[in-house]
Amino acid sequence: MQASSHVDTVQDAVMSLIQSSPPTWGSSLLCNILIFIVGSPILVTGLSLSGIGAAFVLGTLTWRAFGPSGFLHVATYFIIGTAATKVKLAQKESQGVAEKRKGRRGPSSVIGSSVAGCFCAFLSIFGVGGEACSQLWRLGFVASFCTKLNDTVSSEIGKAYGKTTYLVTNFKVVPRGTEGAVSVEGTFAGILASMLLAFVSYLMGEVNTHEAIICVLASQIANLGESIIGAALQEKEGFCWLNNDVVNIINISMGSIIAVLMQQALHNWHP
Repeated sequence: MQASSHVDTVQDAVMSLIQSSPPTWGSSLLCNILIFIVGSPILVTGLSLSGIGAAFVLGTLTWRAFGPSGFLHVATYFIIGTAATKVKLAQKESQGVAEKRKGRRGPSSVIGSSVAGCFCAFLSIFGVGGEACSQLWRLGFVASFCTKLNDTVSSEIGKAYGKTTYLVTNFKVVPRGTEGAVSVEGTFAGILASMLLAFVSYLMGEVNTHEAIICVLASQIANLGESIIGAALQEKEGFCWLNNDVVNIINISMGSIIAVLMQQALHNWHP
């Protein structure tokens, strides 16, 4: 009886920690451990072992800053992005345009895809700007992953189904997988993906209707900018440092910043 009482006490303590509101570092860590154990079969399809470690840090930080809804936002991004990477993988591999390790992302990719979101999470955790700015940091967080998902899906679907791929700087037709190249099929798929992710965040109460629209617009503007950078500068002489991870950081940072600026402009216009 005494042992059973101790078990019940521990279970109650664990449930109390998990349900902490607002989230604490302890509850965030525990929830992530449980979720990562249950979700490990899915995680290994899209991440290397070190990538899972980086994703665990991201998940813990996200839960601490934005709770379960923020975590689900990132999880939705991961599931859709991983699925897009696997589309016609054999074809992409034969053409030499597939992601390395059969699309399983490493820590540099995880970090490069989440820097802006992590920055917004830190701003939220430490209450930078007070209550007046808390929703701005949440908006920037949501927009950063909408931007990255738009980029991932447009690239992967474009490489799989794009009939004509061209550079946005001069509309020159180029082979699939060329840095800075876009296709109608990929662009349309990327926009739909960012709309889906923004809608999921709207359903979870992360953003309202016009903020969700802002996230989609900001993601597309940022991805146009990324395509221009890729076509004009990436892999060019003097820009060897401008690899995919650096471009990812620039891309998601642009999406996050553009969303925050758009929201501020609308607020000033309609106070």
